[in-house]
Amino acid sequence: MKHISIISSSIRIDRNSHRVALYFKNYLETNRLATADILDLMEYDFPLFNERLKYQKNPSAATLTFAEKVKAADGILLVTPEYNGGYPASIKNVIDLMYDEWYHKPVAISTVSDGSFGGTQVITSLQFTLWKMKAWTVPAMFPVAKVRESFDENGLATDPSAIDKRTAAFLKELFWCMEANDKMK
Repeated sequence: MKHISIISSSIRIDRNSHRVALYFKNYLETNRLATADILDLMEYDFPLFNERLKYQKNPSAATLTFAEKVKAADGILLVTPEYNGGYPASIKNVIDLMYDEWYHKPVAISTVSDGSFGGTQVITSLQFTLWKMKAWTVPAMFPVAKVRESFDENGLATDPSAIDKRTAAFLKELFWCMEANDKMK
């Protein structure tokens, strides 16, 4: 069975994007599509990027654990809020920290906002950053508008049939990229 690491990128107090990360983990496991873990940047409390991991003399145990989980995952599902038209510094920090771990890694992006655009302004800038790191960004996107109306704090969708239908199509693209990546190895 494939393994997907879900990166919950917000470290903000009372964050809402984590609801979507919880939803994806539950969806993947309930439907027995993959095993999943959530790499919650709030729990890792990374210092500001000062050097790429492979050049650090004494990286923290948390940094090494995080990097190994990214490298070992068959795919990454990145859930990020949109802050003022951009993505949070916490995810940029982690992307810049690693390099080899991103190489050809299939990465699906879900953007989240309280507004009606669902974080769509952040998609292209995040894709570009991941492309520069040589990650394989999945062409399908999963924007979530009005997140507090769409998911509760435990990650339960308020309209499960509609959200599950979108999720199935979104994850189909991630799984296709993961399979194609396996064939290229």
